[in-house]
Amino acid sequence: MRELNLDQLRTLVTVADLGTLSAASRALNLAQPTVSLHVSELEARLGVPLLLRGARRVQPTPAGDVLLVHARRLLAEADDAVQAVRRQQQGVTGRVRLGASTGMLVYLLGRVLQDMERAHPEVHVEVSIYGTNDGQAALQAGTLDVALIAPPQAAGDLVVTRWRRDPLMAFLPLGWKAPRRVTPQWLAAQHLIANDSTTRLYRQTTEWFATAGIVARPRIVLNYNEAMKSLVAAGYGAAILPMEGPMEAHTARGVRVVPLKPLLVRDTVIVHRALPLLSGATRSLLAVLKQYRQG
Repeated sequence: MRELNLDQLRTLVTVADLGTLSAASRALNLAQPTVSLHVSELEARLGVPLLLRGARRVQPTPAGDVLLVHARRLLAEADDAVQAVRRQQQGVTGRVRLGASTGMLVYLLGRVLQDMERAHPEVHVEVSIYGTNDGQAALQAGTLDVALIAPPQAAGDLVVTRWRRDPLMAFLPLGWKAPRRVTPQWLAAQHLIANDSTTRLYRQTTEWFATAGIVARPRIVLNYNEAMKSLVAAGYGAAILPMEGPMEAHTARGVRVVPLKPLLVRDTVIVHRALPLLSGATRSLLAVLKQYRQG
């Protein structure tokens, strides 16, 4: 036996509710012969009469009453399924997996997530800590939807959009005497706390020192910017780190932030898969992230 047809079930329910084929025809915007055909095909498929055709009204048979109970449930679930897909595609509901650095999470993403919550309260954003290389790999593996990372050297089929350009600054202990702008020569003479050699920030700072013909030798090497700031505040040394968010958020932690000379910046891009592959929830997050774009 062929499976039940939802359009035919909807016709049966409408006829039963309105009492006549003509009323159902008008409500469904179908020709009356089409309404009759839907009912007749259902009856032929099940092998039992479903409606008693009276002179003025039609009434369900006992078999029709049984089918109507299930038909209403099936139609409601079908309507719910359609609405769920539409809401997901429109970005009203869903889940987005976002990868970003610790600094981005601490100093910027709080505001982004608040705006996202206000605009799309039924979208759940899962945030994970990722560096550039790991974030790009997670996107290609399908375990991330969006990554906020440094510009990748080879993006492949990923979409890369410029998002932010934040200055890199010298983070110094409060008690240190320092020039108004820190040069490679001055900083190389201090105790240094540096990122490890696997990071993009390490390569940037190494090149910055190299412009002055200097090979810096750090006292401590870490791969966690917030821990580096804690060591700076404790007086262990100086570090070159990005100024993510307002300066007050960094200086409140007991460090002094001084510009570099020559200037050094860190670009952050938004990376994701091609737009046709993105959920509506992901597109909603991208729209909120664009509000925080700056150069």
